[in-house]
Amino acid sequence: MPTPLRKRLHPAVATVALLLALNLLNYIDRYILAGEVQPIQREFHATDQQMGALGTAFFLVYMLAAPATGWLGDRFRRKPLIITGATLWSLATLAAIWIHSYHTLYLRQALVGVGEATFGIFAPAVLSDFYPERERNRVLSIFYVAIPVGAALGYLAGGQIGSHWNWRTPFLVCALPGFLVAALYAGIGREPERGASDRIRPSLSRNTVAGIFSNPAFLTATFGLAALTFAMGGISWWMPEFLRRSVGMSLGNASLTVGASTVIDGIAGTLIGGWIAQIWLRRNHRALYLFSMWSVALTLPWGILLFFGPKSWAVPSLFLAEFFLFLNTGPLNTAIVNSVSAPVRATAISINLFCIHAFGDTFSPQIIGAISDHSNLSIGLGATLVSLVVASSILWYGARFAPPFEEAQLP
Repeated sequence: MPTPLRKRLHPAVATVALLLALNLLNYIDRYILAGEVQPIQREFHATDQQMGALGTAFFLVYMLAAPATGWLGDRFRRKPLIITGATLWSLATLAAIWIHSYHTLYLRQALVGVGEATFGIFAPAVLSDFYPERERNRVLSIFYVAIPVGAALGYLAGGQIGSHWNWRTPFLVCALPGFLVAALYAGIGREPERGASDRIRPSLSRNTVAGIFSNPAFLTATFGLAALTFAMGGISWWMPEFLRRSVGMSLGNASLTVGASTVIDGIAGTLIGGWIAQIWLRRNHRALYLFSMWSVALTLPWGILLFFGPKSWAVPSLFLAEFFLFLNTGPLNTAIVNSVSAPVRATAISINLFCIHAFGDTFSPQIIGAISDHSNLSIGLGATLVSLVVASSILWYGARFAPPFEEAQLP
């Protein structure tokens, strides 16, 4: 006879697997375009700033849609909202095969942002209701492995499939699985009771929408992640093109290199970072913040070498910089969901998404493109190093506000 624990874990494992698959497709669809900037730019006669604006279109709509979807997620069932979002972004990805103007492509990017805003808010909230605060870092570190793997596959799909066929073909290939996984989630995915695993005692700053804006644990994690997202968004958008221009790689080789570094570093960095932070968390409740701070700080020297060092060091520096960047993926996102209670968690995540994109990657690809148009891409990408210094400083300060588990656990 199955035990109550097994009954509880079975739907959690199935749901984690399906949400992981959707997150993977989420990031594949997001990064296809970044893997084939050159042919799209050539067809539409677009400047670097215009190509960067395509990234801005996605994140601007993603950011603006977040508050409304967060409000919905704290008041209605999240499962149908996740299914709707996955279907919408898959339809928008599929629509790329019929696009023949820059302005239509810009509109398509915006529609993808609407669909993905729902998933990015609801999935972490659902997973948090399966696991208590001390264990969320483990499951969210696994969940966020989909970011580097999906981004890498997006780069590869854009660069490799696009090079052999045409730039529209990768969108067709990558859109179809989204409909399938959304249907599977509709059939066997589960939604846990809201707040079922919370153990930290609620308070006004943790349990109310107004309190979110005076919650220092939430605010420092959010704005630290925003500064980090400025750098990661700009680097991920422009790195294949940087390797093509500055190192002399072909488009296919550049996308392959970025894809390989992203998937290797992403898997290794995210899992190793989650594991180390989990060990540190047993001894220090501030570990999620402190570990994230150190991972960002250790990225800086390799970023300097990547953008301004010898060409022969570009690829090794890229691998090392990405490894350190990915170390904080699970811990920092866990710090955000742990900083608030279940009744406002979707709203808090939506506010977090609004902030990290408003102050992060909504405008960084376009800003880097504008700097590149007036100087070169190395100088444009160098702007991301400043944001890494800011991120590390905010996270160091925020560690003092991390909620203590032992003192605050419910009896």
